[in-house]
Amino acid sequence: MKIATEQNQAQALEARTMARLAAVQALYQMEHADIGVDAVIREFRSFRLGGEMEGSLLRDADEEFFADIVRGVVETQRGIDPFIQKHLSEKWTLKRLDATARAILRCGLFELIRRPDVPYKVVVDEYVELANSFFEKGETEPRFINGVLDSSAREIRTDEISG
Repeated sequence: MKIATEQNQAQALEARTMARLAAVQALYQMEHADIGVDAVIREFRSFRLGGEMEGSLLRDADEEFFADIVRGVVETQRGIDPFIQKHLSEKWTLKRLDATARAILRCGLFELIRRPDVPYKVVVDEYVELANSFFEKGETEPRFINGVLDSSAREIRTDEISG
């Protein structure tokens, strides 16, 4: 019984990881193809989740978690973007940031702000891992994403971090 429970937990964690990957890809697609949130969620549910996208298996992604992240980022973007902007140098704007990095940061910040059920360390680790998979070794984006999410977590989740 214990082994089955551990397998179920591992599958649930993997499903959330796949949902995060799909959410980052969906936000990227929304930005580049100029499609709305409902259309991109429908497209991913119909054609991408459970399949493969750009070499990444999106099998068994948690569809509800995926939709919650994508909708949540769109709904809270005005509150999320200032967290990102304050970590950019004075001469940089959010628009100049790589679109994939922007999508990763928005998803991570959404979870930090609106998903207190997910421990902040899990959020930071998951999105840094995603950044490492999207960017080549030596690129600065994963370190930047780690820094932004970690310092934002300290601001957003002060009780969790200090407790």
